Amino acid sequence: MVTTQSDGRDVDHRPAGAVDRRAWGIVLFLFLFFTLNFADKAAVGLSSQQIRHDLGLTAGQYGLLSSAFFWLFAIGAVTLAAVLRKISYTWGAALLMVTWIASMAPLTVPTSFGVLIACRIALGFFEGPAHALCQSIVADRFSPDKRATAGAIVNAGSSIGPLIAAPTLTWVILTWSWHAAFAVLVVAGAMWLIGWLWFSERLPFRKAGPGTGDSAEDAADPNGDIVVPFHRLLMLRSFWGLVLLSFAGYLISSLKVAWLPAYMNEGLGYSASTVGSLVTIPYVVAVVVLLSAGMLSGRLLRGGHSSRVARGYLTGAYLLFGGVSMMIFSQLDPGPLQLVFVICAFAVNSVAFSVAFAGASDFLPAHQRVAFFGCIIAAYSVAGIVAPYALGLIVERATTAAAGYSTGFLFVGGVVCVLGVLGAIMLDPEKARTQLEQMTARYAAREAE
Repeated sequence: MVTTQSDGRDVDHRPAGAVDRRAWGIVLFLFLFFTLNFADKAAVGLSSQQIRHDLGLTAGQYGLLSSAFFWLFAIGAVTLAAVLRKISYTWGAALLMVTWIASMAPLTVPTSFGVLIACRIALGFFEGPAHALCQSIVADRFSPDKRATAGAIVNAGSSIGPLIAAPTLTWVILTWSWHAAFAVLVVAGAMWLIGWLWFSERLPFRKAGPGTGDSAEDAADPNGDIVVPFHRLLMLRSFWGLVLLSFAGYLISSLKVAWLPAYMNEGLGYSASTVGSLVTIPYVVAVVVLLSAGMLSGRLLRGGHSSRVARGYLTGAYLLFGGVSMMIFSQLDPGPLQLVFVICAFAVNSVAFSVAFAGASDFLPAHQRVAFFGCIIAAYSVAGIVAPYALGLIVERATTAAAGYSTGFLFVGGVVCVLGVLGAIMLDPEKARTQLEQMTARYAAREAE
């Protein structure tokens, strides 16, 4: 179980590999946390027609709006991750939810394009560290062989969120307006906040700084013997492998959230109500893919395979499949076969944020996880800035919307394939841990001189 020392530090006293019921309860709440995280991302994509009509936006302006969410995402991921290191996870997650609610509240009433952009920028800033926080909490409570599965359950919220949001918010939008959709999200966020504060451990607000290797917290950390300056972690080959894998995954994620509904409507000719149903299919499949990938990763580790295979190669294989599928569907005519490849392309993205991130936890000291994950998130968030806006410009300047989507998705699919292969080759958690142990020995020797 997790207890709190007199200095306010969260300390896990369970033996290695033991998992209590509260840990799985925390996973459930983090899953719901991620569900809301991605539901609010999907809200703008599902409201694209009404927003563009109400505000008179071109495809390029809508693409700019979609990318606005990510303008400060990287800054939030790094700066807020540093702040959250000093706050107990109970209050850290609660504070993030409060800021999300505050960022969406102005959109529950008629507003201007400027206010809409400002709210999306603010929401992106406060959602920046969410993934890093969730993965760090999971890593603290689960052994390596269970970590990928627990992380996959949490990350399944990235698919369940839009899956629930698509039919529900589409109905709300068509029945009332896109403002009502944000009102629903505000109410859901408030309900999560109440439940979280009731269920999670009663921890003090402030947490002590990182340990030095002698504390109870470090003793419970399998990588607590690693003591290196943080900047050395960012020079690891595995760090950049994670950046490439997650960047590829987020290229798919950002386009799925921002443009998939519009693509099905404008590019493939489906009605708005039909899109509300069809767009859920990739999210349903993504849940199955994500959970099965997490279990497969754990099984590979238990079967004696290296973490490079179980984390890096496995993630790269999924992304390569997704990129090839995207290239194929971009060249096919609308129909059942094309829809199959659309589903395949948009169902693999979250593997990069669960299986690959679990690999990072295999070599990272606990007190450096949140900041390390924050740096990766800052890097891959650039995909969220560039991809939606670039695709919007391509569609706007193409002879037809269908031709623009075809060109854009063909290019993105190729990029995903290249990044997936390179990232898989570079991510090697076991080698990274060996390098960090050697660095630790060298630094200790210098201090002893």
